[in-house]
Amino acid sequence: MKTSDFYYDLPKELIAQDPLKDRSSSRLLHLNPATGEIEHTVFTHILDYLNPGDCLVINDTKVIPARLYGHKEDTGAVIELLLLKRREKDIWETLVKPGKKARPGAKIIFGDGILKGEILDIVDEGNRLIQFSYEGIFEEILDKLGEMPLPPYITHKLQDKNRYQTVYAKNEGSAAAPTAGLHFTRELLEKVQEKGVKIAHVTLHVGLGTFRPVKVDDVEKHHMHSEFYVVEEEQARLINDTKKAGGRIISVGTTSCRTLESAAGEDGVLRAGSGWTDIFIYPGYHFKMIDGLITNFHLPESTLLMLVSALAGKEKIMKAYEEAVKERYRFFSFGDAMFIG
Repeated sequence: MKTSDFYYDLPKELIAQDPLKDRSSSRLLHLNPATGEIEHTVFTHILDYLNPGDCLVINDTKVIPARLYGHKEDTGAVIELLLLKRREKDIWETLVKPGKKARPGAKIIFGDGILKGEILDIVDEGNRLIQFSYEGIFEEILDKLGEMPLPPYITHKLQDKNRYQTVYAKNEGSAAAPTAGLHFTRELLEKVQEKGVKIAHVTLHVGLGTFRPVKVDDVEKHHMHSEFYVVEEEQARLINDTKKAGGRIISVGTTSCRTLESAAGEDGVLRAGSGWTDIFIYPGYHFKMIDGLITNFHLPESTLLMLVSALAGKEKIMKAYEEAVKERYRFFSFGDAMFIG
């Protein structure tokens, strides 16, 4: 299976630059994976596709304002830092630009010195381990100095930080938003529950590895970066009980999907716990847990496009994407949604 099999042509103007005023007013493409039939509607009509007894699984991770700008203590050179994952209390793995100015021992000053960092080591793919020093609470300092780490294809400045968070974001730790969840309002989630659909939550802290381009020609040779997930006992029980009773498990986003598929055994039972997952789902994968997926439209040749192709079939997905381009859907993080199920 070649990476180029997952290429499609996307006009640049279809990449959504700003979130819609009303989260749930985005468009929704429904793909029936059994027949390949496509319907066009709006996201509030997601209720029409959910049945009483189903369980919607959301990822309650919260994006941290992970992009920091500082300067080198000795030369004053400007440094851009992106927090990727916390290794220990004040030691983070980061992406630093320009890397050549961030050698081990380099000291970086942020925000007039209320936050300082020292480069400890260079690790995988040139990422830097940095130790921070500060007075007070790190999260509060980060909230003051940091910017939301929007993907590089979004060039507009985000006016409201909360629009790159889901309304149910709770557990801090992501370097990117689980964007399928951005379409839900609190009111819509209430209507989902009123219909008799359960809502379960898991946590997966989204790293940038999810979005890294596939650089190998042979899909199977690509290696995913690991991300930390948590499935609580009570939530695992809710999901397993739904399955036992014949309800469907509908994953909100590829991050919830990867969490569920990582924590499920071959017997189709979800196990509570936490850990790191580098699961890579591409066509040929046998899904153990999910029955349907709410997702955004993904980049050409990306691992996320491969994941949705595994669920619905590559030909059906590529046809649906062709249709979405023709119908001028908005693509990527702030774009429109798709329901496979």
